[in-house]
Amino acid sequence: MKSNLITQAGKDKLEEELHYLWRDKRPKVTQAVSEAAALGDRSENAEYKEGKRLLREIDRRIRFLTKRLDIVKVIEYSPEQEGKAFFGAWVELENEEEEVLHCRIVGSDEIDVKRGHITIDSPMARAVIGKQVDDEVSVRTPEGYKIWYINKIQYKPFN
Repeated sequence: MKSNLITQAGKDKLEEELHYLWRDKRPKVTQAVSEAAALGDRSENAEYKEGKRLLREIDRRIRFLTKRLDIVKVIEYSPEQEGKAFFGAWVELENEEEEVLHCRIVGSDEIDVKRGHITIDSPMARAVIGKQVDDEVSVRTPEGYKIWYINKIQYKPFN
């Protein structure tokens, strides 16, 4: 079950993608399909077939983004959250092997492993929600349960 929570930056990114697809990419592909159709026999026209396939993909993504944007709920930072891990928090964790992990708890539409963005629906995020610095959390992994210690919680990126 995927949550409908999102940061404002995440929502802005989805809206930007929708705007690009609707106002820029789709009209260009539609024009290319029209030009390919004007060449004649569509049954043997690879450009026409590829353009139609691309239009279906674009339309599918536009429908998804439109529906998704209708149901997502933007969660803003609140000063009462300070000191505890909630949606939007950057968390520094350390395990018993002294491995340090930096992650940010975000919505499912914002997952970005390279940037350390994990979904609020993940086992790690569920374990740290509501916790504070120096708390110990147990996270279920494919290798079994692992213990992590919360070193820092902040609502702006780590340097």
